[in-house]
Amino acid sequence: MSDKYSEMGKARAKSLSKTERSKIAKKAAEERWNGDLPVAINEGVLPLGGLELSCVVLPDETRVISQTTFVKAIGRSRSFRGGTGITSTAGEIPFFLQNKAFKPYLTEVKAMPVKPIIYRTKNGTKTYGYDALLLPRVAELYLKLRDDMLRKHGQVAKRYEPYITASDILIRGLADVGIIALVDEATGYQESRAKDALAKILEQFIAKELRPYIKTFPDEFYENLYRLRGLVFVKDYNKRPQYFGRLTNDIIYERLAPGVLEELKRITPKNAKGRPKHHLHRRLTVDIGHPKLSEHLAATVALMKVSADYDNFYDFLNRAYPKFNHNLQLALGDKPVSKK
Repeated sequence: MSDKYSEMGKARAKSLSKTERSKIAKKAAEERWNGDLPVAINEGVLPLGGLELSCVVLPDETRVISQTTFVKAIGRSRSFRGGTGITSTAGEIPFFLQNKAFKPYLTEVKAMPVKPIIYRTKNGTKTYGYDALLLPRVAELYLKLRDDMLRKHGQVAKRYEPYITASDILIRGLADVGIIALVDEATGYQESRAKDALAKILEQFIAKELRPYIKTFPDEFYENLYRLRGLVFVKDYNKRPQYFGRLTNDIIYERLAPGVLEELKRITPKNAKGRPKHHLHRRLTVDIGHPKLSEHLAATVALMKVSADYDNFYDFLNRAYPKFNHNLQLALGDKPVSKK
């Protein structure tokens, strides 16, 4: 059967003209190529320097600025070859860096992803762009050329003035490290990124099942906590002040990693009095959560030992291990501020 269809295919191919065969082959190649294109997960427009830069975030977290707006942002204007959206390259260098005058400055840029990135927008449109981090690098290169020309010749060649003017505007409007945040804000990706990052942290720290009880908090932790609070040490767990639980959450669990305390509280059942039915540390993972807790406990006890009172200790703690998503408390005058 396969031989029969094979012969039929060959016969059909012979009946087609060279132009028709070429079109079919080209279409097949395009379908194979386009099938592998990444699709943007976030899209937006970034207003910068009087321009609106179209930008996206791809599934691998690459931030991309569309080729058309990228080129305009650096003051360049050039028709894309054959309507494909790809301009000519030489030695892997894009057209806007191919001038001989740029050669002395290419070392740093060559380490960047300079090839055009081909992707699809959410509506399926095939688009070309460049890594967002390349934009400030190109602008800096143009400005270095300007500085050297001014130093050597006292003026800038007119052919470079549009690029340099645009680059000066760009650098004033963004910093190298700022472009990522700007693109994320424009596309709304910072919310997705924060959720994903928090989920990864909680997956590392929070165990899926309740672990057997193992004594984790050393006696000296509570001995020092009693001393710093001006109380007589009582070893019996059931006789400890109820607010010690709040203090422990504050000085230990809130400083392990973002969101860990909230998640531990959420998944830990409570008794009739509203207190946790089991120790929070029993839901920490063996490989990351528990070791991190032990490490922080040891450091906290060390700070306790060198502190005269709770205010003194709390000041040390905030400086050495500030809580996540909290502002550092500042001392007013010589008196430290504590949270009691």
